[in-house]
Amino acid sequence: QTASSAIKGAIQLGIGYTVGNLTSKPDRDVLMQDFYVVESVFLPSEGSNLTPAHHYPDFRFKTYAPLAFRYFRELFGIKPDDYLYSICSEPLIELSNPGASGSLFFVTSDDEFIIKTVQHKEAEFLQKLLPGYYMNLNQNPRTLLPKFYGLYCVQSGGINIRIIVMNNVLPRALKMHFTYDLKGSTYKRRASRKEREKSNPTFKDLDFLQDMHEGLYFDSETHSALMKTLQRDCRVLESFKIMDYSLLLGIHILNSNMKEKEGECSQSASDAKRPGGQKVLYSTAMESIQGPGKSGDSVTTAATNTMGGIPAKSHKGEKLLLFMGIIDILQSYRLMKKLEHSWKALVYDGDTVSVHRPSFYADRFLKFMSTRVFKKVHALKSSPSKKRCNSITALKATSQEIVCAVSQEWKDEKRGILVEGQSYASLDEEVLASRHRPDLVPSTPSLFEAASLATTISSSSLNVDEHYQRDQPMLYSSSKGLPSSSTFTLEDSAIYLTSEQSTLETENDNASVLDVYL
Repeated sequence: QTASSAIKGAIQLGIGYTVGNLTSKPDRDVLMQDFYVVESVFLPSEGSNLTPAHHYPDFRFKTYAPLAFRYFRELFGIKPDDYLYSICSEPLIELSNPGASGSLFFVTSDDEFIIKTVQHKEAEFLQKLLPGYYMNLNQNPRTLLPKFYGLYCVQSGGINIRIIVMNNVLPRALKMHFTYDLKGSTYKRRASRKEREKSNPTFKDLDFLQDMHEGLYFDSETHSALMKTLQRDCRVLESFKIMDYSLLLGIHILNSNMKEKEGECSQSASDAKRPGGQKVLYSTAMESIQGPGKSGDSVTTAATNTMGGIPAKSHKGEKLLLFMGIIDILQSYRLMKKLEHSWKALVYDGDTVSVHRPSFYADRFLKFMSTRVFKKVHALKSSPSKKRCNSITALKATSQEIVCAVSQEWKDEKRGILVEGQSYASLDEEVLASRHRPDLVPSTPSLFEAASLATTISSSSLNVDEHYQRDQPMLYSSSKGLPSSSTFTLEDSAIYLTSEQSTLETENDNASVLDVYL
C-alpha cells in the first residue's frame, strides 16, 4: 500500500545509516546473544543530529542481528563499502512479482542483490534459523540455499515492512529463455494463463516435464557436484523442518552471436558499476556447487565468460547456461501447512501435493531433480564385440608371441586327451542348453563334483566337439561376424586359455583375440 518509491528510498537510507554505524564497532566473534539483537533508529524527514534529512514520510528503521549479518557478509567477501555502493548508489529496480506470495522484489542496479519484502512469520522464522544457518555456512559456504545478507524492518505510518537482502540468482545481463520454479510436485504445478502472458513467465514442474521431457545433461563431474550440493542442502532444510521450497532454474540458450554481444555489454556494465570489479564470493551457480579444490582460476575465467552459469546441454543438443538456487525456504511445517496438506490430500493424491512432511518433501524433491531434471551424459559404452575389435591392435603383438610358443604344446596335448574330454559332454550339454534357454541358470557343480572335476582335468582340456561348434550360437559376434569358441584346462591352480579358430578366422588373422576372465 505504501508507494514503492518511498519504500525504496527508506530502505536505502536505513541500510546506509546502519551499515555506516556498524563500521565503528570493533570486530569480534559472533556470540549466541548477537542473533537476537534488534537495533532501532528513528529517521525524521527533517533530519536529526544523527540522521540525514529526506523527503519521505518519517520512519523507524530496525536492523536484526547486525553483528551476525556482518559476519555473513564477510564470509562471502562483501566489504561494507561495496555493500553500501551496490544498494545505495543508484535507485533500486522493482521486479514484477515472480511468485504467488505477494512480496515486492527489488534488485540493485549492479545486479548483485535482491531485496524482498517478507511476512512477519517469515522474518521471525529467519531469526530463529540464524544460529543453525550460521553453523551450516561455517561448515559449507558453497551452497544453493539463499544467502541472507541482512534482515531489516521499515516502520512507517503504523505499517511494518520487513525486508531481507539476498543473493540474486538470475542475472539480468543474460536473457533467461526459460525460467522454472520446480518443487518435485505435480498437483496444480502448471503456470497459470495470467503467468504465461507475461514477457518472462515462470513455468512450473508440469511445464518442465512437457518442454524438457528428456531433462538437462551435464558432464559427470558437474553432475556429481550439483547432486551432492542439492543433497546436502536438502538435509539441512529437513533438519530445520523446512519445506515447500523450490529450485529456481534459469536457462539461457547459448547463441554465439548473441552471447558475444551480451558478454561485452555485461562486462562493460559491471566494470563501470562495480568498484574494482569486486564480486561476491560463492554467489554464482557454478561457484555454489564446485568443491573447494576447484575454486581457483577456473572459476574466475568461467565467471567472466558465462556470468557463472553452469554449462549443460538439452536433449536437442543445444548448449545451455543454467542459473539456479533454492528459494522460499522460510516456510516451516507448522499448523497452517499441516491443515493445507490435509485438505489437499483429501481432494488429490497426498504424495503429489507440494505441502508435505519435511523428510518426505526433501526425498521427493531430490528424486525429481536426479531422475527427471538433471541427468549425466554417459560416454557411449561400446558393446563387448566392439571392445574386442578395439583391443586387437593393442594386444596382437603380445598375444601372438604367447600363442605361437604355446600352440605346439597344445596340439600335442590335445591328441592324447580327447577320450577324457568325452566324459564331460553332459556338462557341455547343460551349459549349451542354458545358452539356448537364457532363463535357465547353469547349475553349479557341488563341492565334491568340483573336486573330482579338477582332478580329472588336471592335465587335460575340455574339448567342444565339432558338431557343438556348428550348433552353438555365436557368443561374441566380432565385427567380421566370425564364430569362435574357447577351451580351458585347470592345472595346479593355473588356468590356460586357447582360442580355437575356425577356418574362416585362420584366413583372416585380424579377428583372433585372446580374452582371459578369472
